Amino acid sequence: MNRALFAVRQFVSLRRSVSYSAACCQVMTNPEEIAKLYRELSLFPSLSRADLGPVVTSQYGGKYSNIYTEWSQRDLERNENVKFCRQYIVFHDDKSVVFSGASGNCTEIKGELLSKDSPSGEMKAVVRECTIKGEDKQFLEIWTKNIKIKSINLTALKKHGKVYEDEQFGCLVWSHSETHLLYVAERKRPKAESFFQTESPELSSIGDEEETMRVEKKESVKGEQFVLHEDWGEALVSKSCPVLCVLDIEGDNVSVLEGVPENISPGQAFWAPGDTGVVFVGWWHEPFRLGLKYCPNRRSSLFYVDLMGGKCEQLSSGTSAVCSPRLSPDQCRIAYLECSVYGPHMQCSKLCMYDWYTKKTSVVVDVVKRPGEDGFTGIYNSQLSPQCWSADSQRIVVACPQRSRKDLLVVDISTGSITSLTSKSDVGNWCLLNIERDLMVVSCSSPNCPPSLRVGFLPARDSQEEVVWVTLEDSQTLPDIDWKILTFTPPPEQDNSQYPGLDFEALLIKPKEVKDGVKLPLIVTPHGGPHSVIVADWLLSSAVLCRMGFAILLVNYRGSLGYGQDSILSLPGNVGTQDVKDVQFAVESVLKGGEFDMKKVAVAGGSHGGFLACHLIGQYPGFYKACVARNPVINLASMIGSTDIPDWCMVEAGFDYSTDCLPDPAVWEQMLNKSPIKHVTQVQTPVLLTIGEDDKRVPNKQGIEYYRALKAKQVPVRLLWYPGNNHALSKVDAESDGFMNIALWIIQHMCQ
Repeated sequence: MNRALFAVRQFVSLRRSVSYSAACCQVMTNPEEIAKLYRELSLFPSLSRADLGPVVTSQYGGKYSNIYTEWSQRDLERNENVKFCRQYIVFHDDKSVVFSGASGNCTEIKGELLSKDSPSGEMKAVVRECTIKGEDKQFLEIWTKNIKIKSINLTALKKHGKVYEDEQFGCLVWSHSETHLLYVAERKRPKAESFFQTESPELSSIGDEEETMRVEKKESVKGEQFVLHEDWGEALVSKSCPVLCVLDIEGDNVSVLEGVPENISPGQAFWAPGDTGVVFVGWWHEPFRLGLKYCPNRRSSLFYVDLMGGKCEQLSSGTSAVCSPRLSPDQCRIAYLECSVYGPHMQCSKLCMYDWYTKKTSVVVDVVKRPGEDGFTGIYNSQLSPQCWSADSQRIVVACPQRSRKDLLVVDISTGSITSLTSKSDVGNWCLLNIERDLMVVSCSSPNCPPSLRVGFLPARDSQEEVVWVTLEDSQTLPDIDWKILTFTPPPEQDNSQYPGLDFEALLIKPKEVKDGVKLPLIVTPHGGPHSVIVADWLLSSAVLCRMGFAILLVNYRGSLGYGQDSILSLPGNVGTQDVKDVQFAVESVLKGGEFDMKKVAVAGGSHGGFLACHLIGQYPGFYKACVARNPVINLASMIGSTDIPDWCMVEAGFDYSTDCLPDPAVWEQMLNKSPIKHVTQVQTPVLLTIGEDDKRVPNKQGIEYYRALKAKQVPVRLLWYPGNNHALSKVDAESDGFMNIALWIIQHMCQ
């Protein structure tokens, strides 16, 4: 049959099945209409950064500050996330905002990897990447007023490899004196040559490049072309051996700092008080590197390297994991987060403080096993805001999940007391972008409201005043979307005997207006992790599905962040049972209300959420009419040897991990028993798999293993393969194509 004719007939067949679903499910089913709705809602941008300039006093005596913001927006035509900036001006009296507004329109940012204003606001540093004559080159630029006064070709200097722009290691920091810049880059490697490479006659000529050629020839090594260089895993595949680099601005000289131990990978660096040296987080990378993204539980410590003598000093314990150090405005204290090594990847953290002058470390906020009477559930962050200290250096502001919301919390470092600035708000998600001189810049959103930009002053230390938030950039609320948080208590037979009495929650998003007699179809979405959480945030896919006519139940089962450390620790060893039963209990409890159609329930999840989706259709055959699994964990036993996080497989299966552990048949048996593949013979539900080709976290062979097992059992299954995408499947073309296929798959199979 002609391929084009076959494709047309296939499309017509799909449209017919979709039309059948339309009459059955009362939802939007036309692909063109769905794509139009997705395009419309994808226009809402998200905030990624805000910088506050110095306070300026006008000629009339008024004070104002400029705020620089960066946003990201999907561009479906260009198939990329577009980054742009916008500036605002805020007049204030150091206690309240008097007047505010935008200054100019948006401007797209191109080629910038990193940028940072100097403390005085007089200069700006930019690390820029551009392609010149087909070659990628990196430049470090210094701007002042309207002039670019420096443009240093870092690639040509050959002092190091590519500059790190990621949040894990990367930084671009001005010295307090504004004479030097600090950043992180890949260590320079000797040029590798074949044993059989001979020097070309034309390369032996003498001239201006003779010395450079001689040095390069001396540094080149034979037989090293195909040596494995370990990296730090998912989303950090090009990051292997970071080094700390310093630019002397006046002398245009770049140097790589010496003194960092060879078995340590440095990052998250900043200048010590007085510019005497550099403070950084160092991760041990022996005996081998494990995935670091979303894994703040890797052994690490705070270090200080002295610039004069090159001596390196360890500032914190070497038996824990630390991250996100932040120097106080008075340059006396360093706040940072600390948690246990190994165990759950994400867990409740301690907020610690190192006193620069007494050299003593204290715990400001300890791990919270269970929430107390004040409702505080603990700190669950892998990063603090770039600036998080109050002007008096006595308080720290943290944006943190508290159950199914994300709130702004103020921690008093003297007393350890915690106050919520946003618990009374009806906004579900608050994110602190920056705080400078007590002026906070925040992003806030909810399931029915895309991100908006607000500012407000932190009340005085002993004040009972509420923050007066002023909106700089509002967002359009979607009045036809309703949401609420539901709380569930597991039945007695599902209680965890080691950690009894734990509850959990789910976020229910649904159309606000429903016709009489119509029961909504329900899409159940457990999150990944498993130690993560879905807060009441703006979620593009959920908003589109809701506008199409679906209700979405996002379940924060026991083991999620934001409910206390006991909840987290209750899950390892019980994956595949406790989390599965929690999700099913939440679904059945919601269905009892009569608002949703029991015969039109689908399940969709990614990573560990895909693990749960595949478990649910195997343990509850026929209950779910359609299943979608994005990069799902299918078989813990087969995953452990190929993932960048083998410790995750061990820990979640209930075993301790060590780098020297060897394969154990009994352990593998338990891993297999806790995996979705164990229940594949019972699956009746049609399954759509979406797989990222470059996924190092849950290797693509996991999805293929499930695909083949379902094909062998003649269960309807379809697999979408996305080249160039990793675990997140976040490239614009994969995200948008994935959504359309997911929506149509659910429509096609939900009402058969």
